[in-house]
Amino acid sequence: METTDIVQLISLCKVELDARDYGINYKTRISRAWNSLVEWMTDWRIPDFIESVGNEFCNEKIGTHVSTKDLKKSQRVYLRATRMLISYQKDGCIEDRAPRVEHIYSETQGKWIAQYLDYLNDTKQLRPATILSAENYLYMFYVFMRDNCYDVELVDFNLIERFHQSQSYASASWHHSSSAIRQYLRYLCDQGLTSKDYSIYVARDNYRRASEIPTTYTEDEIGRALAAVDRASAIGKRDYLILLLAAEYGWRNSDISKFALGQINWDKNTIYLAQSKTDVPVEFPLLSSVGNAVIDYLKNARPDSNADEVILSVKPSRKTKPLSGQAISVIVSQYLEKAAIKDWHSKKHGTHSFRHSLASNMLKNDVTLPVISSVLGHSSYESTKVYLKVDTGKLRMCALPMPTLHSPYYRKGGIWA
Repeated sequence: METTDIVQLISLCKVELDARDYGINYKTRISRAWNSLVEWMTDWRIPDFIESVGNEFCNEKIGTHVSTKDLKKSQRVYLRATRMLISYQKDGCIEDRAPRVEHIYSETQGKWIAQYLDYLNDTKQLRPATILSAENYLYMFYVFMRDNCYDVELVDFNLIERFHQSQSYASASWHHSSSAIRQYLRYLCDQGLTSKDYSIYVARDNYRRASEIPTTYTEDEIGRALAAVDRASAIGKRDYLILLLAAEYGWRNSDISKFALGQINWDKNTIYLAQSKTDVPVEFPLLSSVGNAVIDYLKNARPDSNADEVILSVKPSRKTKPLSGQAISVIVSQYLEKAAIKDWHSKKHGTHSFRHSLASNMLKNDVTLPVISSVLGHSSYESTKVYLKVDTGKLRMCALPMPTLHSPYYRKGGIWA
């Protein structure tokens, strides 16, 4: 989308908002923000809309062009409206959410981080999601060092401790941040960019992801989420299939996004998956509910396309493209909200929560751990054992009775005479 005509861009974005079934009140607020932008461009005699113009408008109107947690709801409308125009101009569609942090590197330390990220991509060939995670943590470290005028040669235990305390990280984020910084500092030493290996000052912790309690929903709550889908509409047929794949098979966002017809063997009634995350192959029985949902979607709802992927976007500009993993996660969250699931917003609410719920509910129905492990496609039973801690019923059976206490102190109710 190359047009810089602000009126044309707004008109195209309005069409997309209608296609997404946004509410009238939300569209009205967005339109007001667009009108304010048009007036601002007119006052400043700016003929063409480009990203820098949109950013400057937001900077003047709300003080920033980057989404932060401190923004008020009224301010977010201006940012969201402007980002819609920018993303449509770039990609021909509205982005699902505004970027929270704009990573701009300068000075020597910033260039080193950019160089390290290239190394992770080109030499280490890590997954994009892994590199993005490292970049997010390293950018915060870079900002801390820059704002405090710290040189890398000043890194010690106290500096690393002050950084993490300034971020108020939870234990998981603290662990991942430490790992990212440690590997980055080791890289600087290996490249001869620092006088010694400063990674020794990034203390290791005893954090274990397995110590966390997985987010789960009951079978009834999952059923209510499925029942909340309007299966008479084209979007509803698509969303119902997405929820079924997550609920019945425990598929991740990426697995659903890449789901292709070639994975179904209609003769044998099986459905095959080579997991995007682990590449571990899994074969499932093709449940009648899933098979019928696939047929209903293909015959009555899927946009005409030669794409291999089954599930496609309904946006006017993306009808031949598969849904992104982020969009799939948002869809699942929407139906947990529609079903009025208690405390859904304070819990994890993407496809992974459905995956956790599948394992938890199988445990409650006395399905053995090896079977659950094979369904989830785990390469080791150790990955599956994390779900044992959510089966409170079975855990109660392991409880030992309190032995009789013969101490005079406890016989008198814990009170000395």
